[in-house]
Amino acid sequence: MNFALTEEQQLIVDTTRTFVENELYPHEAEVERTGRLEIDLIREIQKKAMQAGLYAANMPAEVGGAGLDTLTWLLYEKELGRANYALHWTCVARPSNILLAGTPQQREKYLYPCIRGETWDCLAMTEPGAGSDLRGMKATARQDGDDWVLNGAKHFISHGDLAGFAICFMASGEEDGPRGKRKKITAFFVDKGTKGFAVRDGYRNVSHRGYTNSILEFDDCRIPKEQVLGEVHRGFEVANSWLGATRLQVASTCLGRAERALGLAIAYAAEREQFGQQIGKFQGVSFKLADMAMELKAAELLTREAGWKYDAGTVTDEDMAMAKLKATEALAFIADEAIQIHGGMGLMDELPLERIWRDARVERIWEGTSEIQRHIISRALLRAVGG
Repeated sequence: MNFALTEEQQLIVDTTRTFVENELYPHEAEVERTGRLEIDLIREIQKKAMQAGLYAANMPAEVGGAGLDTLTWLLYEKELGRANYALHWTCVARPSNILLAGTPQQREKYLYPCIRGETWDCLAMTEPGAGSDLRGMKATARQDGDDWVLNGAKHFISHGDLAGFAICFMASGEEDGPRGKRKKITAFFVDKGTKGFAVRDGYRNVSHRGYTNSILEFDDCRIPKEQVLGEVHRGFEVANSWLGATRLQVASTCLGRAERALGLAIAYAAEREQFGQQIGKFQGVSFKLADMAMELKAAELLTREAGWKYDAGTVTDEDMAMAKLKATEALAFIADEAIQIHGGMGLMDELPLERIWRDARVERIWEGTSEIQRHIISRALLRAVGG
């Protein structure tokens, strides 16, 4: 594995970082204060992101994206991750790559408008009683002639209020499993405005202000069979084929925020004086910096290796779980230590540290909790010896 960045990768890193610092950082305080991201600001930054070649950069070149390999895409995600989540996710959108699983007609209707910035998608899996246990979902899809009728609810649906459509996973039947009956799952495109489909305000979240979540309700919502994504009853296969790398995306955005927090801590330790010397010369502070740097490096190496193996076709669920677990927990540690080094000022909103600290908390929950990642890792270890 070659750890050096190519000239193209370094250019993407530099371009993205410059964009983040010039176009996103200036709006962070307002978004944090109001908890809102106004549509005029979204459109303004979106236009600049398109001009810079950064919009929908995760998409293949043949559909209008940048065609980045996985490792380069993760480097790009790390730089975007430095900024307020709502700003970089909404204004420099990366449409879900599950849209690539659609038919040519579905790509025309859903994928390309997202790439052109005309709309956004949202992914709807989680329910009040079915988070990590997707087989436990209660929202149903029943076939009725050439249509499907959807009933139930989803919650914690990121930016469902802004999205023009939802990609919904619904229980569409049952099958025999090793532990008895289990749900069959089918994925559907559901357009906003469809009769029987309502989008409600979600919950106030301590993490990622301005990045909203919604509750989706389905009440005899009727959609045509043409809006099935993938094969009927094969929703898990669609999700597993197209959504695996989202754990690496979470890991990479965490690395960006962790590096920003570490940079602030280093700068403060070098300039702040107590008892006649820089506080960075005190062992209690210097050792913290050393541990923070080591944790960040370890998380970055795990994430880059997983990205490299993804491109080589050798990545495993264990690789991606390790990267996600390490990066999210490293961010929490680094954010906390950075605040400790700053003392009381670290908790004031004049600095981004209190935001980074708050935002870090959700990363160990969404896209698979830390416990789920540990389960994936330990299961792989035991399976290798017949356990």
